[in-house]
Amino acid sequence: MHLPVWTQAARLAAQTPPERNRYVDLLRAASICIVVLGHWLVVALFIMDGKVIATDAISQIRWTRWLTWLFQVMPVFFLVGGYVNALGWQSAQRGQQGYASWLARRLQRLIVPLLPFLAVWTLLGAAFTGMVGNGLSGFYAVSLLFGAALPGVSSFGIPEVDPWMVKVASQFAFLPAWFLVVYILMVLLVPLSHRAWQRYGLASFWAPAAAAALTDLLALGIGWELLGWLNYLFVWFAVHQLGFAWQAGRIGGPRRCLLWAAGGLAALIALVAFGPYPASMVSVGAEGISNSLPPKITLLALGVGQAGLLLALEKPARRLLERGPLWTATVLINGIIMTIFLWHVTALETVSALILLIGGIDENAWLSLMPGTAAWWLTRPLWIAALTVVLIPFVAAFTRFERIGQPHSRAAPPAWRLLLGCALVCASLSVLTLRGIPTATWPGINLLALGLPFLGAALIWFGPRRAPDLGE
Repeated sequence: MHLPVWTQAARLAAQTPPERNRYVDLLRAASICIVVLGHWLVVALFIMDGKVIATDAISQIRWTRWLTWLFQVMPVFFLVGGYVNALGWQSAQRGQQGYASWLARRLQRLIVPLLPFLAVWTLLGAAFTGMVGNGLSGFYAVSLLFGAALPGVSSFGIPEVDPWMVKVASQFAFLPAWFLVVYILMVLLVPLSHRAWQRYGLASFWAPAAAAALTDLLALGIGWELLGWLNYLFVWFAVHQLGFAWQAGRIGGPRRCLLWAAGGLAALIALVAFGPYPASMVSVGAEGISNSLPPKITLLALGVGQAGLLLALEKPARRLLERGPLWTATVLINGIIMTIFLWHVTALETVSALILLIGGIDENAWLSLMPGTAAWWLTRPLWIAALTVVLIPFVAAFTRFERIGQPHSRAAPPAWRLLLGCALVCASLSVLTLRGIPTATWPGINLLALGLPFLGAALIWFGPRRAPDLGE
């Protein structure tokens, strides 16, 4: 008999060793909640000229671009990742654990939950391909997940069959995957990056920060735009190094942390006010420059500001986490964090489609609300509640894959297999994030990109169940 999830989380919370830094777990859980909330709030569906328009609220409501300074929390993920990776690598070294064993354990919570997500979207893509060839046959098999990308609606209230629909819907669903690509790269580099930290200290942060600034100068100032993609490495490597500094106690006390926060915020304001950078910290279609695609020095400045402010609050926050429901909730969320992260956009597309399929468009009160109006804002709590309810079955069905990992009784695969497996996973996710799942050739979906992560996982080889470690 399974215990209620809250009871299970409470039992795990009660077993937490006293030396654990619970604030790290809180930041990770809070960050994922903010990411989910931001994605859910940004989608806006409304009727214009008899058609359903699916757009982002940031484009429609200009002042919300400043809110992205709060909702863009990817720097916090990499800050926490640096802390956790430093702690884990030091532990592996003390236990004389090899790189391959350490890496295999780190990868299991990142890659295994991805596999059922890919499998489901492969089936949906196949169903969509059948729909294109057979009129409306198979439509209802996929429509529940493609609602947020509907370019138009027929006179019967049924979405138009258009390959563009599945392209945009799958691109949106795979939006969280870009983070996995970059974070896996950071994990692979930990032995080198941590050695750089031990040898050079904070200079190992300032060096990639300077490289990121130079990259922006060349990409935006001279027009070498392709160089800008290097900032996926430089920007997030620098923030990851700040996580090393935090774990080593080198950031300083609250006053010094506030100086970091002030410096990062001042740099960000200056870059937006006097540089070519827009105010939004996420991509907005109408703007020529994106601060996040690829990352710009503005995201690094934001990360420094966020890190300083959050670390200044560490001591009082850790006291709050010593007991009570806050720590139990933190444990609960961290136990299902990858499942929430991967499936929350699919839940959003499901609800969007339900609104269209159940309500139609002729007298759909929900679609009559224009983004930014008082009525639209007042319905946002109901919108978030509906999305939460729909996300729960996804979490219940797929969270078990967060507890599948490398068996302790067998040796880890050799490092070359792990690296090759990661390369296959990252290459396929990059393609799927940028292009979606459809192709112009048979069978209509990119089976190669969808299948490579399974081959990569086979090379990495994940074994039977083991007890979960929420700190991984």
